[in-house]
Amino acid sequence: MLEIAVMIEGQKGLTWPRWHKIARLVEEMGFVGLFRSDHFTDSTPPDLESLELWASLTWLASNTKRIEFGPLVTPFSFRHPVHTARMASAVDDLSGGRLTLGLGAGWNQREHHLFGFDLLEPGQRFERFNEGLEVVTRLLRSPEPVTFEGQYYQLRDATLLPRPQRPGGPRILIGGKGKRTLSYVVRYAQEWNCVMLAPKEFANLSNKLDEMLGTAGRKPESVRRSMMTGCVFGKDDPTLKEKVALRGRSLKELQQNGVVAGSKSEIKEQLQKLEQAGLQRIMLQWLDLDDLESLEALAKTVL
Repeated sequence: MLEIAVMIEGQKGLTWPRWHKIARLVEEMGFVGLFRSDHFTDSTPPDLESLELWASLTWLASNTKRIEFGPLVTPFSFRHPVHTARMASAVDDLSGGRLTLGLGAGWNQREHHLFGFDLLEPGQRFERFNEGLEVVTRLLRSPEPVTFEGQYYQLRDATLLPRPQRPGGPRILIGGKGKRTLSYVVRYAQEWNCVMLAPKEFANLSNKLDEMLGTAGRKPESVRRSMMTGCVFGKDDPTLKEKVALRGRSLKELQQNGVVAGSKSEIKEQLQKLEQAGLQRIMLQWLDLDDLESLEALAKTVL
């Protein structure tokens, strides 16, 4: 059965009161999880409130009991992999093993410029990403001291203590659809996450991943298949029409671009097609942080 989670963009006005309300609703209504982006601000103005990622996840670990959660995704471009591994291990332990650690290379040029972080050119950025993945996974999975000599990161007999309560630490998630990204999934991850794909395109990429896993000696079922995609849904027809209008595209255009959008029956049909294509979990991107009535109606519709 397709698992359904909620994903929010933390840089689009997330505050503590909003986070508390969203978390309670997601937990109580039966969604499998709550995920969020890790950004200082958006790629275009205006700048809105942005609740710090790991502070918000620490609160979530202590104030929910059931849902899985994590970043989609936290980048190495402004978070050192040693800090990321330490925080992830602690938060996963605090939650009783409910964290999914989504890792990324970084992409938002504007936030890196504003806050003084070096994004790097794409080639160097992915080299740094690969090194960061090596550092995080070694620290989480190796009980022995870790030595690593990379261009961007160096470890010398480093041991992460206390050891993660979950063997190997939290589940590693890597997103993307390029061959290089899929190779990182094969080497490091337990979950592959793609963004806004039609069922056929998803199935083709999933089959490609199966082939790459087999070549590397891993079983296809060792990597969960998930997707983060936009969601446009309203508690009633006027609300839905208003949300569609804000997107600047017709409902049909949104659906063709991989956004889960429309009426109750249309939403169900789209989710069923993705499930038939082999998708195991979907993170529905909920942009209106104050429209919790529609989010509750969505839960009652699809869960």
